[in-house]
Amino acid sequence: MSKLNGVHHIAISTGDIKQQIEYFSDVLGMELVALYWMHGVANTFHGFMKMGDEAVAFVFKEENKTIDTVMGQTHSGNAGNKSAPGTMQHIAFNVDTFDELIAMRDRIRSRGIAVMGPMDHGMCHSIYFAGPEHLSLEVSTTHSADAPVDLNGTWIDPEVVALAGINNEELRRYMAPADYTNEGDPLPNPPIDPQKPQMTYPEGALEAIMSAPDEAVKNMVEKEPPSPNGYAA
Repeated sequence: MSKLNGVHHIAISTGDIKQQIEYFSDVLGMELVALYWMHGVANTFHGFMKMGDEAVAFVFKEENKTIDTVMGQTHSGNAGNKSAPGTMQHIAFNVDTFDELIAMRDRIRSRGIAVMGPMDHGMCHSIYFAGPEHLSLEVSTTHSADAPVDLNGTWIDPEVVALAGINNEELRRYMAPADYTNEGDPLPNPPIDPQKPQMTYPEGALEAIMSAPDEAVKNMVEKEPPSPNGYAA
């Protein structure tokens, strides 16, 4: 059976990776666990900041510095504002308890960063604040001060279901998605269908990459860490 169980990492473009690492380390207490050249991508490196078993990754390309920030297009500016379809509107990090949420709020404020909240959404409590390069950030907990919140359908609004164009049969399927189990030989890639979502590469590259055998893709980049004995600052 195949089922997602968390976020491995969130990737964010940056024009100043040192500034992001400083902020996420000092203000949010995340640990830098990796900083290396992005495999197979020229002149691009990234850094991973650990949060529990998951991570936030910052991707640096020199060209990122030349892309204009346009609020309401490239960036939302806050957790309720518009941004272009497919862009990151905001990131919400998790803590396990309401007390931890308050402690994180006060940690952020102690670094000179203004924080709104906590706000009681019923299904969660959240605080809101800004990060470098106009990131819209949130920290949430699905636990109240006393107990976990019931998410067993109680926070599905029939009015919003209708506005989203979702019928009852679709809603049942979304709430209980079908299991999938691999059977037999691995499936090959289907032909490139322009009606399906596809990654964007230079002309001809997508077909070449997607037609490559899985084993070739698996071994096309370096697998050894750049500092095999660990980096001691």
